[in-house]
Amino acid sequence: MAQDVQIVVNKHTPYAVKAFERIGKVTAFDTHEITKDTVKDADILIVRSETKVDHTLLDGSRVKFVGTVTIGIDHVDEEYLAQNGITFVSAPGSNSNSVGEYITAALLELAQSNGFSLNDKTIGIVGVGNVGSKVWRKAEALGLRVLLNDPPLQRLGSNYPLHSLEKLMEADIITLHVPLTRSGSDATYHLFNENRIRKMKRGAILINTSRGGVVETDALKRTLSDGHLSTAVLDVWEKEPNINTSLLELVSLGTQHIAGYSLDGKLNALRMNYEAVCRFLGRPSDQEINALIPDSALPEIRVEGIHTSVQQTLRDIVKQCYDITLDDRLLRQIISLPEEERGKYFSRIRTEYRIRREFFNYTVCVDGEAKSLFNVLQLLGFKVTKAASS
Repeated sequence: MAQDVQIVVNKHTPYAVKAFERIGKVTAFDTHEITKDTVKDADILIVRSETKVDHTLLDGSRVKFVGTVTIGIDHVDEEYLAQNGITFVSAPGSNSNSVGEYITAALLELAQSNGFSLNDKTIGIVGVGNVGSKVWRKAEALGLRVLLNDPPLQRLGSNYPLHSLEKLMEADIITLHVPLTRSGSDATYHLFNENRIRKMKRGAILINTSRGGVVETDALKRTLSDGHLSTAVLDVWEKEPNINTSLLELVSLGTQHIAGYSLDGKLNALRMNYEAVCRFLGRPSDQEINALIPDSALPEIRVEGIHTSVQQTLRDIVKQCYDITLDDRLLRQIISLPEEERGKYFSRIRTEYRIRREFFNYTVCVDGEAKSLFNVLQLLGFKVTKAASS
C-alpha cells in the first residue's frame, strides 16, 4: 500500500528521500525540474520557496497534499489549493533559531567592524513571532536595549512590551521579521519605503532577513548613499535571484537568503512536513527525523580568559560556529559576473549551501577568568562547561 503513494520532493531538501521512502515511492528533482509534467502523477509534493505552487503547476495533476519546508508561503497560491481540495502545510518557526543566530553573528560583526559596543545600542524588532521573539532574547543576552513592534499581536492583547513603529524609529538598529503581505491594515510590502527609512535615526542600521519586498530597494540605496543610514545587513532581496548588485555594494553584510539555512532548521521543517503527511495518510509518525543524520563530531571551543573584551570574545566564539563574513564574500563574487549569469549564481550558492549547525551542537569550555561569559553563552544557546581547576 505504501508504495502506491507517489511522492515528489526537492532533492536539495536534506534527508527528504530517507524520510519519505518509508511512506511511499519518492522521486527527487532539482528545483527547475519540478514542473507540470514531473508532478502530474504525484499524490504528495514537497517543495522549497523557489517553486511557485499554483494552477500552472498543478492543474490536471493527482496532487492532494502540498508541503513546503519553509516558514514563508508567498510562493504558494493557498486559495487555489483550498478550492481544489488540496491539503497544504508549511513549517512555521522551523528555522527561527537559525535566523536568531544569523542576527547574533551579524550584530557582533557590525560591532567589531564599526567599533561600537552593543551595550550602548538599542535595537528595534519589527515582528515578534517565531523569529522575532528568538531575536529579542538573543539581543538582550548581547546587552542591547530592545524595542518591540507587532500590531497584530498588540490587537490580540499580547502582554509583550510592544511599541508603535514610530517609537522604534529611535533605535540604533532595526531588524525586520515580518511576512510579505500586500493588502490589509498590516500590509508589509515596501513597509520600509523612503518615507519610513528617513524617519529612522540618522546613522542607524537596517537588517532585513524577512522578505526582500518589505524594503524598497531604490529607497534603501538612496538612504545608504547619502549617509542617512550608516549601513545595512541584507539576507533577502527584491527580485531574487536577480538581485540589485549596486545595493549589495552599499551594504556591510549581504548574503544569499540563507539566514534560516542551518541544518537543524532544515530538519525541523522536514519533520513538520513528514508528520503532516503521516496525519494526512492516517498513519503513525514512526521515525525521529534527527535520527536520520550521523552524529556531528564538532570540536569543543575553549576560552582561556578574556584577553580583549567580552564582546570580542563572543564574536570570536560565534565565528568558529558560523562565519557570516564567509557568506558575504561568497555573494559578492556575483558582482564580477556578467549580468545574465548573476541569477543562476545566486540560486546555485543558495542551493549548494554548506552544512551549518546551530549553537546548541557546540560545547564551550570556559575557565574561571571568563566566568562573565558563562550566562551569556548559555542564553545564546551554547552548551557551556567550566574548565577544571589546575
